[in-house]
Amino acid sequence: MVEKAVLDVRREHLDHKNPVRLTSKSSPGISESVVRMISAKKNEPDWMLQKRLKGLELWNMLPMPAWGPSLDKLDIEAITFYAESDAKSTTKWEDLPEDIRKTFERLGIPEAERKSLGGAGLQYESTVVYHNLKKDLEDKGIVFLDMDEAVRKHENLVKEHFMTTCVPVGLHKFSALHAAVWSGGTFIYVPKGVKVPMPLQAYFRMNAERGGQFEHTLIIVDEGAEVQYIEGCSAPLYTTSSLHAGCVEVHVKKNARARYSSVENWSKNTFNLNTKRSVVDERGIMEWVNGNNGSAVTMLYPSTVLKGEHARGDYLGIAFAGKDQNQDTGTKVYHLAPNTHSLVRSKSISMDGGITSYRGLLQINKGCKGSSSSVSCDALMMDDLSVSNTFPAMKVNESNVAIAHEATVGKISKEQIFYLMSRGLTEEKAMKLIVQGFMEPIVKELPLEYAVELNRLIELEMEGAIG
Repeated sequence: MVEKAVLDVRREHLDHKNPVRLTSKSSPGISESVVRMISAKKNEPDWMLQKRLKGLELWNMLPMPAWGPSLDKLDIEAITFYAESDAKSTTKWEDLPEDIRKTFERLGIPEAERKSLGGAGLQYESTVVYHNLKKDLEDKGIVFLDMDEAVRKHENLVKEHFMTTCVPVGLHKFSALHAAVWSGGTFIYVPKGVKVPMPLQAYFRMNAERGGQFEHTLIIVDEGAEVQYIEGCSAPLYTTSSLHAGCVEVHVKKNARARYSSVENWSKNTFNLNTKRSVVDERGIMEWVNGNNGSAVTMLYPSTVLKGEHARGDYLGIAFAGKDQNQDTGTKVYHLAPNTHSLVRSKSISMDGGITSYRGLLQINKGCKGSSSSVSCDALMMDDLSVSNTFPAMKVNESNVAIAHEATVGKISKEQIFYLMSRGLTEEKAMKLIVQGFMEPIVKELPLEYAVELNRLIELEMEGAIG
């Protein structure tokens, strides 16, 4: 089912038609009137409007990134920052409009929800169209809502955590933009001591031409609680640029644990400038598992702030770049307390002239004795046209720590291909086998359906390049 879904989505990228009606749509470009319109549409409290206006002010003041991939082809004034479909949010699958339902059925969402998920949320353009949590999890006090509804129903909890200590509005230019125009997304609260036995999932679909999607995900895992959240993203292919600048905030309280897994499959006209960050209290554990594919440009660095003693942060990521793609990914880890630990494993594959870069930051503050970190970056280049870069940065201000860093870059050799072909494989199958072996340590950490999806997506990219 997952493989069929991926193939259907890829065909849609080539033969896309946009049948979904929009009931509300902002004019292209960003302005105070657009920001106020979004807030009014959602009937938000004044504090949220003021946060939006602060974001707009900082967006106009802060500089564009002076490093990494070029953003010259991103025309902000041509982006539509808010597009509302004619679907109303529902908890019943059958209540969705047929055209939207078929889109998500091709992605395999309803089947996955029935088999292995504790709850699912779906966003189409700027609005959440479906959100549902299993009754037994709801009875345990778990909250799983779209962000717009959470602002109304859990205002105090949202106000305390929304773009305050985890992702400040002015963290960088695109976090400020996100604060100004965010719409939709997911809110999760797991009460003290509650362990969610099944993953919760959200899927974000950006469908409109020259569209922008700015979903906000806020997860609060209270003391001793555990949760696993899965995110999927996709968009059809147009000739004009689209922008994805979502934001993820994860608050991991004392002795709590969170795992955030994502497979991003944006089309090659999308600029993916997402912000993901977590704050981890004493003895908490945060795990990021990322698969990045598609997009013209990706700049994504899930960050972990180890705030409490004995906190731990793990990052596992893989990025694939093909023709006309620049994947600039990595992670940032801040050790702010003694005896904190982090593990970073990053892999990348580039072919057909694609560019992959690992960009990471490890910071250990003075006084964080007994802390440790291990960083490994492995890159695989499939041809002489492709590029692989590594930009590690380490700021270690404490001597009583253990730090390890290693990086390798390799190419598929003719000898490897010859050996496998001598065992009866075609050249194409031999290359796929080598790539699968290279990806295996990361892919095995993904939920099964997502592991199959990521493998198949990269196979399709390779077939297109080889063919």
